[in-house]
Amino acid sequence: MFRPVSVFIGLRYTRAKRRNHFISFISLMSMMGIALGVIVLITVLSVMNGFDREIKNRVFSMVPPITVGSVANYILNWQDLEKILRDVPDVTAVAPFVSGQVLLTSSGLVQPAMISGIIPDQEKKISEISDKMVQGKLSDLVSGDFGIVLGEDLANRLDVILGDKVNVITPQFSLTPAGVNPRAKRFTVTGIFKAGSGFGFDNMLAYINLTDAQKLFAMGESVSAMHVDIKDVYMAPQFTEKLSHQLTSTARVTNWTEQFGAFFHAVKLEKTMMFFILLLIIAVAVFNLVCTLVMVVNEKEADIAILRTIGATPRTIMTIFIVQGAMIGVVGTFLGVVLGIALAWNVTDIVNWIQHVFHVQFLSSSVYFVNYLPSELLASDIIQIGLSALILSLLATIYPAWRASRTEPVEALRYE
Repeated sequence: MFRPVSVFIGLRYTRAKRRNHFISFISLMSMMGIALGVIVLITVLSVMNGFDREIKNRVFSMVPPITVGSVANYILNWQDLEKILRDVPDVTAVAPFVSGQVLLTSSGLVQPAMISGIIPDQEKKISEISDKMVQGKLSDLVSGDFGIVLGEDLANRLDVILGDKVNVITPQFSLTPAGVNPRAKRFTVTGIFKAGSGFGFDNMLAYINLTDAQKLFAMGESVSAMHVDIKDVYMAPQFTEKLSHQLTSTARVTNWTEQFGAFFHAVKLEKTMMFFILLLIIAVAVFNLVCTLVMVVNEKEADIAILRTIGATPRTIMTIFIVQGAMIGVVGTFLGVVLGIALAWNVTDIVNWIQHVFHVQFLSSSVYFVNYLPSELLASDIIQIGLSALILSLLATIYPAWRASRTEPVEALRYE
């Protein structure tokens, strides 16, 4: 197989046993440093991807992508709007709701909450609340029974279980012979859900039937707004703008990014900054590679001079040492990618094993949303990290190779 002489000599220098073992050691450390940097980058970004995935699953399981309301904060003839929304392309489900802030009381305990009146069968198509029930069923919210489903933390704070009574007090007031009294209604706890910690769903949300909510808030047949689910939740901003043009000027269309967009943007920015910070590990190894190649050039001055005298051009000499340095970078990057993928795939099991053996808990769901170390390996991250390591390695070879190409044969052979 034909190979250019510069490539042949560069690979030969890489394989040959050097007389100076210190240079070989520094070269090995440069290679291992590049591999270590790639391993750390792949693993850390995979863990951050895992946290990002878990947070998004936690949010999207409870928060609808699109909410369609009105400037009046209520919608009359909502059935007509529901038909219009169902005919919009990319809409997969629509559900009406009535919401409001209330106070929940039981046995002298008082807790604020956000209560939502829903149609259970339709709400199942919008959120995953029915899958998060730990006691009772969402379908137990029957119209006229005045049942209520509470978050687990909210139920614990009120010290209630299934079958207990809870008083729901609204900010609205009723005029009675005794004076002005807040509107209140007694509900029975028919279910308890657990959405997980981190966003306060369990300690602030409660659900009742839609018709019961309409009676509680004296809304008649109207609803507060409509929840809309779409095929791609990440297209919610574009869908919101498009839907706003299709509906009347009194309609108000919002999406999940208005509430959680800044949070996810911060997570993305944190991942980007972590990438550049950890890239410094590879940069340190690359500096070692520069030093290694400079010492190799000094050691090979006689060889360079001989090559020059038999017709090798400066470009050929420069290519020889670029090939040698690139070989170190390629091998280090390859090892780092292979080991990084293996570690990223198994980091969850490794951390769980350490926690089990040493009886420690590194992660708490009350702080980190989950009680285990999640990991999600993305091909785009692997490609980006691998290319970054290779580019830095190639850049590191330029100065030593240029210095080698500037070697004068007469000066190099004078003392040989």
